[in-house]
Amino acid sequence: MTRPERTTADFVADQPAAGRPAADPPAPDPAGSDPEPGEGSEPSFSEQLADQLGGWRGLVESSIPVTVFVIANILLDLRPAIIIAVASGLLIAGFRLSRRQSVRHAVNGLFGIFLGAFIAWRSGDARDFYLPGIIISAGYAVALLASVVFRWPLVGWIWSVVLDGGRTRWREDALLLRTFAWLTVLWAVIYLIKVCIQYGLYLAHQDEWLGVTRIALGWPPYALLLAITVWSVRRVTRHQA
Repeated sequence: MTRPERTTADFVADQPAAGRPAADPPAPDPAGSDPEPGEGSEPSFSEQLADQLGGWRGLVESSIPVTVFVIANILLDLRPAIIIAVASGLLIAGFRLSRRQSVRHAVNGLFGIFLGAFIAWRSGDARDFYLPGIIISAGYAVALLASVVFRWPLVGWIWSVVLDGGRTRWREDALLLRTFAWLTVLWAVIYLIKVCIQYGLYLAHQDEWLGVTRIALGWPPYALLLAITVWSVRRVTRHQA
């Protein structure tokens, strides 16, 4: 089939009328355009920091294997309790994976569970299940305090990574630097308190109380520290605005 020839009249009809500007090109789809600076719903500092800790769900899920171990160790022997605790951690990770959710925090929790289970299995002592957690908490406390000594408080560094693209301009603000320094010390003190309580119970062979304090000193202190951190940083930045 031959293509019909365009006449001069057709060509003229396609052109804009004299004195009339051509139609503007269609506006780009807002869904595909880049948002203007300051637009959009950026997650708050508390939401993003909570996400770094695994969120409320991650904190609760991380306490489930420990809770299971405490109960199973009371009702059963040590080795069945270890198996049940490890299995509960694997089930949580598998459930997240089946729903195509992030398993990063579940894997982090499983590492501590596996390590504690391995040590307790080898020693035959239930209290050794909690030993890695005590050592890790002590390491956190030392790292936090060392960061303040070197004028790189870890809470400030986390804030810059989460909200400021990793920039270090907060260190040039004396008030913010002092705020992050004492917040970092506060976090370190809470970790040290946890270590002292749990290690005292470890030396006293109080297996059941070790489990109870591990749960009680898990996510509740994190929630309190997070609230204090958010309030303190917002208070400083609000006055500077």
